[in-house]
Amino acid sequence: MQEILKTNLLSIEKSRPGRRGVRVGTPQQTAACYLPEKYLRKTAPKLPELSEFDTVRHFTALSEKNYCLDAQFYPLGSCTMKYNPKAYDGLSQLESFTQVHPLAPESAVQGTLKMLYNLQELLKEITGLSAFTLQPAAGAHGELTGIMTAKAYHAARKDKNRTEVIVPDTAHGTNPATANMGGFTVVNIKSGPDGRVDKAALAAALSGKTAVVMLTVPNTVGLFEKDILEIANLVHKAGALLYMDGANFNALIGLAKPGDFGVDIMHLNLHKTFAAPHGGGGPGSGPVGAAAHVAPFLPKPLVTLKNGKYTLQGKMPHSLGRMKAFYGNVAVCLRGYAYLRQHDGNTLKNIAENAVLSANYVRVSLKDKFPAFFDEVCMHECVLHPVAEKMNGVHTADIAKRLLDYGFYAPTIYFPLIVPEAIMIEPTETENKDMLDAFIQAMGCIFEEAQTEPQLVKEAPHTQSVKRIDEVSAAREPNLRWR
Repeated sequence: MQEILKTNLLSIEKSRPGRRGVRVGTPQQTAACYLPEKYLRKTAPKLPELSEFDTVRHFTALSEKNYCLDAQFYPLGSCTMKYNPKAYDGLSQLESFTQVHPLAPESAVQGTLKMLYNLQELLKEITGLSAFTLQPAAGAHGELTGIMTAKAYHAARKDKNRTEVIVPDTAHGTNPATANMGGFTVVNIKSGPDGRVDKAALAAALSGKTAVVMLTVPNTVGLFEKDILEIANLVHKAGALLYMDGANFNALIGLAKPGDFGVDIMHLNLHKTFAAPHGGGGPGSGPVGAAAHVAPFLPKPLVTLKNGKYTLQGKMPHSLGRMKAFYGNVAVCLRGYAYLRQHDGNTLKNIAENAVLSANYVRVSLKDKFPAFFDEVCMHECVLHPVAEKMNGVHTADIAKRLLDYGFYAPTIYFPLIVPEAIMIEPTETENKDMLDAFIQAMGCIFEEAQTEPQLVKEAPHTQSVKRIDEVSAAREPNLRWR
């Protein structure tokens, strides 16, 4: 009986021969009519055999175990897990968008092209850049698009010596990976004692080999590069391009335009800043913008407006080519477009200001228990760390596990790498003060437990269906599939 009622079993483990949820009619022809004998399976596939009721209960139980924004607060630093308006979901499900064939003639998809064109124009307006491509399917794909755009730019100038990309240690981890995938040598520079780019280290690293300097702004410790104008000047004097990782743009939207402080290329995450579902909630979108001198090298086609008609402009002789089949994740673009149309310059500014206010409220409220590693006014996120001498052997991972018992999703931990025992908190602007206070209170309770019952925290979580795994064994002997 207990085995039957277990909810942690895989669907294949609940399978019973002969059970089914739907009966399929006998096919008029078999696969042998279409495929050569060598491609036909010799044995039936091993698929779960469940009734419809079994299936519904199985996936409902799984969904109840899932943490989601509709049920809990995600203090997930560096990922902007903020509210996704349900109205946008309705828009993205309209048949006039979902039923469009990707090979339909332009005359039949003028509405979709108009939306994409207007989104490009809005992104240009809020960033101060000259052109945008909507092709990239996610942030890291946007980074690769940006790097390949830079590569095409230098190749057109016959500047073959530019083989290096400089990446500070406060950049997102995808930045050095992207540069390497683009065929560049990655040059890492350490931050200064204030958590920002060390200008002397940057100047020393810059050379005729430098193709791009990739900055995350604000950076991964939640700080704005206050010397960004001087940094941009150094980069441009060296003949290199300044790339901005715009994944943290939620802190700047409506407040600053990257084009104004010298950014040549940047990507944005529509699935972060622009309130489209993120992670398991849906696909991503990472549009890439470029300044006028780099724009001709962006992927083609771009959506253009000519003589009252919207068209996909493919006549771009210097373009790096396509980065994705067809034209981006339109459903995510549509959500981002709706978000931008819902707001004006003032409300976008309010969004950034409230995101910054929320992060600093958490930072100051937890200062005596979990101080910020860089104790100054931050932007959209604060990076805290437990002081070892006060924690009785309790570590960041223990705190994250214990937060689950209090009903909160765990924040980003142990990142950025330059902060020991890092706890990255990003409240966003969509969480109200009551929720922030509840989170702060939970963190305070965990701190007190570390003083009085440290073992309680070390053995957390206590309320979840799955307890702690043996992390060493999981890493060395991963169980990746059912046998």
